[in-house]
Amino acid sequence: MVGCTIFRMTTTWNKHSYICPTCDGSFEMTINSYRTIDQELCPSCFNTLVLLSVADATIYPTNEREQMETTTNYDANILVTYKDIVDGVATYPTLKVNELEWKLERIKRLEQQLEISNGQIRQILDNLSADGWYNPNYEKAEVLNDLCEILGHEPKQEIRITGTINFEVRYDCPLDEIEDFDARYFMQDNLSLDSFHGDIVIDAYDVEDADVEY
Repeated sequence: MVGCTIFRMTTTWNKHSYICPTCDGSFEMTINSYRTIDQELCPSCFNTLVLLSVADATIYPTNEREQMETTTNYDANILVTYKDIVDGVATYPTLKVNELEWKLERIKRLEQQLEISNGQIRQILDNLSADGWYNPNYEKAEVLNDLCEILGHEPKQEIRITGTINFEVRYDCPLDEIEDFDARYFMQDNLSLDSFHGDIVIDAYDVEDADVEY
């Protein structure tokens, strides 16, 4: 019997991971390792994608009886290098995965805020017309109310409030302190005043008088 050894040619592949900073899409592309990509466009919004990482994706021939297992390991401290283009100049920063995640989260929040701001600007511009705020029948108060509603702003004015509070407390006073016990100074040192309203700021308070019942 003549033995025969078969050699198979294996092509090396790389998996490129991308994210779109415009529509927040996530994409993967597997290509031959010899091929280089200068720029990829998002298939959804056609804006430039940001390269997150490049990983080996080569599948080597295995025996049919062997079972292939795919395991996904996440390590927030792994370093990744991505392509960043600023004013037409490409740079390749290297960050930890968790740092890159935080950066992408900040970008997402900025994009959401920008979308909200653009919508508010469009509403204001729509009202700057002859049928809107330039209409002589529109009063100043109506314009201001419309602006506050569009911007989600509640106008406020700070006021100061003074008053008298009556309180009643129970305290187990040591017997050797009863004779010299001063209720006013005791309450001044131990009584606190707070508010459940987020817009209230308590600047000062004072215990003017306190009576004791034995």
